Amino acid sequence: RDAHEIVAHAVRMASTEGKDLTELSLEKLQAFDKRIGIDVFEAISLEASVAARKTHGGTAPEQVRLQIRRHADRLAR
Repeated sequence: RDAHEIVAHAVRMASTEGKDLTELSLEKLQAFDKRIGIDVFEAISLEASVAARKTHGGTAPEQVRLQIRRHADRLAR
């Protein structure tokens, strides 16, 4: 719950400033919680966000490859 609230505040600030979350400075992010470290930028990157969606039909690269193979096989029939 705490993490959700921290992220909500950070996203709101980014939106208010017309920025992407990754464009906020570490100092601004740490204003919400001092436990936020420099590694936060790896976790909130576009690549990390896409890769995290590993569920069926998700955007993780392995899921996309699986869907491509499935549909290629179906079309080849």
